[in-house]
Amino acid sequence: MSEQKKELFDLVTLKSGMKSIRLSNTSQTFHPGIGPLAEANILYVQQQKLIERCSLPGKFVIWDVGFGAAANAIAAIEALQNPVADVEIHSFEKSLDPIRFALTHADELGYIKPHAEPIEDLLKNHRVQLHPKLTWHLQLGDFRDQMLKKEIPSPNAIFYDPYSLSINIEMWTLEFFEKLRKCMDDQTPCLMTNYTRSTVMRVTWLLAGFYVGVGSTIGEKEETTVISNQLELLDTPLDQRWIERVKHSQSANPIRGTEQVIQPITTVDLELLLKHPQFHT
Repeated sequence: MSEQKKELFDLVTLKSGMKSIRLSNTSQTFHPGIGPLAEANILYVQQQKLIERCSLPGKFVIWDVGFGAAANAIAAIEALQNPVADVEIHSFEKSLDPIRFALTHADELGYIKPHAEPIEDLLKNHRVQLHPKLTWHLQLGDFRDQMLKKEIPSPNAIFYDPYSLSINIEMWTLEFFEKLRKCMDDQTPCLMTNYTRSTVMRVTWLLAGFYVGVGSTIGEKEETTVISNQLELLDTPLDQRWIERVKHSQSANPIRGTEQVIQPITTVDLELLLKHPQFHT
């Protein structure tokens, strides 16, 4: 890897004492709270109930959106050592610079070192069989294009972890999530989890056709968000009390186009939100 690419990232020490990776030009840190693997275990493994859901026969497909430095996928791999289901992890990434940086600093990061060999195989072959019940695939390219490929099966779980909307807004818009929702098979129950608790994003997901609920606490983060194509998968769906907060919020406008407009929700969007089946059940 060239010196120029090395300078894209650096290592930082989090409050927890764990090491993580920072994108140098924006100071955006990967898994900035309690550390990469600890955060991934709570947000994606536990909150998605992966072990329980993979204890049933059949195919179970995970979309790991924002492969990055592989913490989310590794958390799932370590949890799913003896699944009954035939599990496929599809890691989506546009650039391999983060994972190559992580491999270079495997000793400091810790979590990645035991998995370095299969990751190298994955980068080389774009597919690795980890054990008879678990296959890991690399889907390299723009996720907005990759998700449309018919040969990639519809997900049961989505780990949604691209760069934040401040530098990657195209992955956070209403238009994008409407397309993602159409890619999902309604006969395949799916949970998607994300670190944010933003009213803006929750409104955006609801208007895109998803059901949305309150997610787990992670470190100093009081809430995260769980999104689904089926209401019954949510333990704590957003309710009418949340709608009342939206009505009075100064930042509840869904994200459209190429920039975020911070303002209260419009009358038109509020009417659409009130008609959502989540609030009529």
